[in-house]
Amino acid sequence: MTWIFVATLSYLINAGVYVADKFMLSKKVHSSITYAFFVGIWSIFNFVLLPLDWYIPTPGWLLIELAAGGLFLFTIIVWYKALHQSEATRVVPIVGCLTPIFTLLLSVIFLGDGLGAKHLFSFSVLMVGGGLISIKQTNLHLIDRVVMRVQQVLGHIHADYRPTRRLLINSTLSAFLFAAYAVLMKFIYTHEPFLGSFVWSRLGTFIGVIVIFSIPVYRKAIAKHQANAKQQTNLAFFLSVRLLAAAAFILLNWAISLGDVAMVNVLQGVQYLFLLIIVLVMSVKYPRVYKEEVGSGVMMQKLAGVALVSLGLYILIS
Repeated sequence: MTWIFVATLSYLINAGVYVADKFMLSKKVHSSITYAFFVGIWSIFNFVLLPLDWYIPTPGWLLIELAAGGLFLFTIIVWYKALHQSEATRVVPIVGCLTPIFTLLLSVIFLGDGLGAKHLFSFSVLMVGGGLISIKQTNLHLIDRVVMRVQQVLGHIHADYRPTRRLLINSTLSAFLFAAYAVLMKFIYTHEPFLGSFVWSRLGTFIGVIVIFSIPVYRKAIAKHQANAKQQTNLAFFLSVRLLAAAAFILLNWAISLGDVAMVNVLQGVQYLFLLIIVLVMSVKYPRVYKEEVGSGVMMQKLAGVALVSLGLYILIS
């Protein structure tokens, strides 16, 4: 059960990184390519870890590991595009719920994995609980709205409905790619050393970043963003947050290497729980930066999500 602790720690750190990023953010990045560049450029520094578990892959495995890193870069491009084109409050719950489902299906098909009755029940409870926590608002007419949206997508093809179709397509594709990346990394970790193969996969991400930067139109967009960005007021704080983000990503991959990849992904509901707690605490001191809805209906929904996530964890570790 080590993987449960490792995954939970990763999601705790990720929740803190999210809050810190929101605190530091001075200018929104409007280009998904630019966002991917600044996320991926840090991947090269993972090579400092290679001497800890020296590993030189065969050409075949190297290609697979580099492809995994490239897939991760493409995934975050699609993910940020979904966030940029639609409201995050709509994208995050969809992706958060679909990713574990896709992961479970892909792991069954390609890895031959499966969940026992207890794990499947825990999986379902965690997924529903995480969804309740991540959704920003409730509505008494939610069912009517869902039916209306389905009718819009399936029947009434009109320009006004394009945002809904785009939301569903981009969110579903993002979830599928996150799942595909996780399953591919699990496949690699099953056959190759964890730390060494992780480092080489990050090289694939860095190569993708270099390719992006070599394209003139993208290079100009990146340079424009840097020219317009405000100077970081606390470099030490900024670097500390980036190091924590890297540590969380390594821990998450370690958890994938140790445990069931579908269960690791569905544990993201724990991250929503940590995020809710941190944001509620921080909103007291920084109400203008952290705005969390605290209406009675919303809080009841989130408390129900907390209860389900707690129940799912209890079932998992019992």
